[in-house]
Amino acid sequence: MKRFVQGIDRTQSILFPAQLDDYVAEDNVVRVVDAFIAALDLRALGFEGTEPSATGRPSYHPAVLLGIYIYGYLNRIQSSRRLESEAQRNIELMWLTGRLAPDFKTIADFRKNNGDAICKVCRQFVLMCRRLNMFGDGDIAIDGSKFKAVNNRDKNFTDGKLQARIEQLEQGISRYMEELDRADREPALIPAPRIKRIKEKIEVLKRQIEDLNALNKHLQEAPDRQISLTDPDARSMSTSGRGTATVGYNVQTAVDTRHHLIVTHEVTNIGHDRTQLAFMARQANQVLHKDGLVVFADRGYFSGPEILACEQQGFTPFVPKPLTSGNRAQGLFDKRDFIYLPDSDEYRCPAGEKAIRRFERVEKGQLVRKYWSSACPRCPLKSRCTTGTNRRITRWEHEDVLERMQQRLAERTDAARIRRRTVEHPFGTLKAWMGATHFLTKTLPRVKAEMSLQVLAYNMKRMMNIVGIKSLNAALMGL
Repeated sequence: MKRFVQGIDRTQSILFPAQLDDYVAEDNVVRVVDAFIAALDLRALGFEGTEPSATGRPSYHPAVLLGIYIYGYLNRIQSSRRLESEAQRNIELMWLTGRLAPDFKTIADFRKNNGDAICKVCRQFVLMCRRLNMFGDGDIAIDGSKFKAVNNRDKNFTDGKLQARIEQLEQGISRYMEELDRADREPALIPAPRIKRIKEKIEVLKRQIEDLNALNKHLQEAPDRQISLTDPDARSMSTSGRGTATVGYNVQTAVDTRHHLIVTHEVTNIGHDRTQLAFMARQANQVLHKDGLVVFADRGYFSGPEILACEQQGFTPFVPKPLTSGNRAQGLFDKRDFIYLPDSDEYRCPAGEKAIRRFERVEKGQLVRKYWSSACPRCPLKSRCTTGTNRRITRWEHEDVLERMQQRLAERTDAARIRRRTVEHPFGTLKAWMGATHFLTKTLPRVKAEMSLQVLAYNMKRMMNIVGIKSLNAALMGL
């Protein structure tokens, strides 16, 4: 095999370097992991086992197990069993752990028992990024995405799904009973083994119906009328595609528009984003400490109380209003065609008439005012405006907050583009790393810890790409 790159003889004796450190280059990612962990106060973060026990078998220090997890998630290795194998054969992990190789149960228990502390580690890295002035002039974009839980859709039940499943089973029993009736009339049509098999299937279906009826009692007691059998905290959540509901969790992120670092994140089992805007903005500002923080979000976050809460806390939200007008769908004038006159507290309709305030009342916990014009019954544009006697216009008491925001959106035409290019790609990257199954753990606290490790790995990779591995390593060692 001449003129090819030649390997060494497998039987050749090799004198290995005297130091394990010689195998790890100065710009190796594992050195960043080591420097980051060295900068942490693990006891203050709440990790168990930071003090050795006076008796019994010595335990692994939390720094060793945390390093294994951070290195694993940086390299898309989330399974405790795979991490066990890597610790035994991976030179970089040998360097990081001092050739310690914990078993998979020890590795898995560390993540299970230190979920809150792991979440704080993720936050500590973001705070380190702030001290390195990575968020100097950046704003944030907020978005949520659905991540799959360890729970098949067939193991998740709502009222509708449960009743549909029972009806399906009852229809199956009816079909088998018809076949048995046919066998009674004409025994020669169906062989005896088939009849026996049909009776067994009927018994199985009846037991399944009994199990579902028993499950229905627990379902009615659930606060949100939903039960997941494998992961009790997972919930069925609708997605943009029809018939593609995901049983999982809703992960919220606030991403810096300057460097696309994830400033903060939250894992919930609420299937919508409408109540998350002010909370996520407040969480992000606890890290950024920025006056007049600008917040970009999509239509899923549009909620009057949430936008009002943002303004009251000093944030400047950019959230487009959903185009869900029923009148517009029917070809009638929608609310945008009516101009509000703040001086007289009236609306001017498309026909030029004045709609005056008639009364106010509380609807869904919000004080709203009702307006209409007395000229509606004889208006020539009535057929294009309303099918009722009068066209009634509803105005929230804080509607001016929404009007100011719509004016800002009209002036800043790049708001949607900024949001999309900032917050969409981190989700795509994270889901690609996590694979088809997404989460590997069950219940909300453990899923939060798993997500924190993913976000930490994402932010560390972003920082390494922005400032370089050597520079980040030196900066972490200097903190």
